[in-house]
Amino acid sequence: MNLKLIACEIFFREMCSVIAHTPHRIDLTFLPKGLHDLPPGQMAVKMQEIIDTVNDDYDAILLGYGLCNNGLAGVRARRCPLILPRAHDCITLFLGGRDRYRKLFDEHPGTYFLTSGWIERGNAAGEFEDLSVQQQLGMNLSLQELVEKYGEDNAEYLFEMLCNGTKHYDRVTWIPMGIEPPHMEAEARRCAVEKNWEFVTVPGSMYLIEKLIQGDWDNADFLTVPPGAAVKAVYDNSVIRADPC
Repeated sequence: MNLKLIACEIFFREMCSVIAHTPHRIDLTFLPKGLHDLPPGQMAVKMQEIIDTVNDDYDAILLGYGLCNNGLAGVRARRCPLILPRAHDCITLFLGGRDRYRKLFDEHPGTYFLTSGWIERGNAAGEFEDLSVQQQLGMNLSLQELVEKYGEDNAEYLFEMLCNGTKHYDRVTWIPMGIEPPHMEAEARRCAVEKNWEFVTVPGSMYLIEKLIQGDWDNADFLTVPPGAAVKAVYDNSVIRADPC
């Protein structure tokens, strides 16, 4: 098959590893992680602009994304079908399935997950930085910068409400995928030490990533959006469906 893959750069190493061994021809576009940080509705707008530039020479367009806080809701297939995993976010793909992610989350909701992509690219918003919610609301400011701008009393309140996004976390979970260099585990451990959080390792799974790229798109794990239909979020275990309207 002749496939177009549009993926978040968080998956860079994993996607490239699988593509190197697929029998299909894959044309690949990685997008900056900062796409997730745009205001509501804007991720879908940007994604649609990119999809609309893809010509009709492909058998399908693969989306290397989860639903990402409804970021793909409303994205429409044009000249060829869209294929995307039934996943709320990227951690589902790194763990190999929705049920495994749900189990880990239910057992310990205060978990900060790290993979090779999150270590290398998790702090980079790229070309979308100036458009991000964090930039517009000042959520990326330090406490000292808030003090200088709003005064000490106001700054402490704003920092606690807007900027301290990890205040409910107490664990780093490192997800090795079997393709990353050894030093990355040490970086994940260092993150846990710096934050005084527990550190655990949970082996990742290439299962969903391999199925996406190899063309094994069963309905249980993937949604096929035919030309003219759009992605719609649903609030059950299927996560998404194709809306013909």
